[in-house]
Formats: sequence, structure tokens, C-alpha cells
Amino acid sequence: MSLNPNPSQNHLLAALPTAEFDALATHLEWVAMPLGKILYGPGEKLKHAYFPTTAIVSLHYVMESGATAETAGVGNEGVVGISLFLGGETTSSTAVVQTAGHAYRLEGKLLKEAFDRAGLMQPLLLRYTQALLTQTAQTAVCNRHHSLEQQLCRWLLLTLDRMPANELIMTQELVASMLGVRREGITEAAGKLQRAGLISYRRGHIAVLDRHGLEAHACECYAVVKKELDRLLPDVQYRHAGAETDQ
Repeated sequence: MSLNPNPSQNHLLAALPTAEFDALATHLEWVAMPLGKILYGPGEKLKHAYFPTTAIVSLHYVMESGATAETAGVGNEGVVGISLFLGGETTSSTAVVQTAGHAYRLEGKLLKEAFDRAGLMQPLLLRYTQALLTQTAQTAVCNRHHSLEQQLCRWLLLTLDRMPANELIMTQELVASMLGVRREGITEAAGKLQRAGLISYRRGHIAVLDRHGLEAHACECYAVVKKELDRLLPDVQYRHAGAETDQ
């Protein structure tokens, strides 16, 4: 974990022109995001937006039976709380931290004010929202038409894209809840990937040994989501060259 947190570790904050960023900077609060922390629940009015730096937040739906499934994930590429600037203020989903880390928190009314001003913030957030909608739609298609092994590959790759290392601290139970399947299914799928030499799994640690092999093993859904994110949010011009990574 970095001793010198930098808002530019979040890609959206890093993309803002200096003047727009400076208007928000004093209101950004660096907060810890422990594993399992619920940022908001279904029907709950959102009070803050979160710009993750090292944390990853899962947006998922909880059924009446208690079963869950992830619809999208948010890491250092985005923001949690799009309902604040879209006008809904509440959602039917739950936002929970799936990978512990840190984020910058901003009061919802301040995000809304920044969105309403004539600047880069508005088109930037709208393009990000389109990318998030693409991820949500592709997740639904993938869960319906592709094997669990392919779904696991997609999920692992998207998670790794938001992290500085090739190893995840993640139990099979948590992965199963993200994908909305039984733990036994994850055990079987992860076993196949391990025997193929693509990953190593031990006691809650998943290490990717062959990134290219994992991409080749995945369905097209990962590439669709990544391509759309890169198209809508191309390489940003960092205000601070060589921004440190929060590790």
C-alpha cells in the first residue's frame, strides 16, 4: 500500500484537466475499502461516489433466495455511483468490495455539480457509463451462452486488468458468488485451467501463469469489454507524470 496516495491512480480522475481536478481535490477523501464492505444496497439512496485506486468493487444483484451474481465490476478505471449523476440516486443492485484496497470518496452532490458544469467531467463520465453498460450486457450474454470455464477466464482477466500483480487473493466461494454458480463448479473449472498450466491455485490465492494462454482460452466477451473501454476511454494524459501505484 502506497504511503503517498495519488488521485491519478484512478483513471477518471487522472483524465480531468488541472482546473477541473483542482475544484474537486480538496473534497476527495482517501478511504480504506476492506473486503466485503457494502457501499450501498438495493433501493438505498447513494450519498457518495467512490473512485477506486487499488480496490475492486462488485456490482451484483441479490435474489430473494440469497443467491447472487455479479453484473459488472469497477476498479481503477471507473467510479462507483453512476446513479448520482444520471439522476436516479438509487439502484436495484448492491455494491460490495470484492478486492480490498483504497478509493477516493466524493460527496454525491459535489459529483453532480461537477457533472452539471460545462467541462470534461460530463462527457468523461458518460463515456465511462457506456463502457460499464457494455460490461453489464456482455456479462449477461456470457453467463447465458458460454461455459463456466470461459466465464472464469473472462472474470479473471477483467480483474487482473485492475491490479498491479498477476495474483489474486480470492476464495472459490467468493468467485462462485460473483459468477452466480456453485463452488463445486469453480473447483472443476479452476482445476482444468491449472492442469493446462494457465493458473496456479492454492488456499485462496489464484496466480496467473500464462496470461496469453488465458486470453486464448477465454470467449470473445473479455475482448469485447476491453476493446469498448479502450475505445471510449483511450490512454489518458496524466496530470502528474509517473503517477505512483497504490500498492
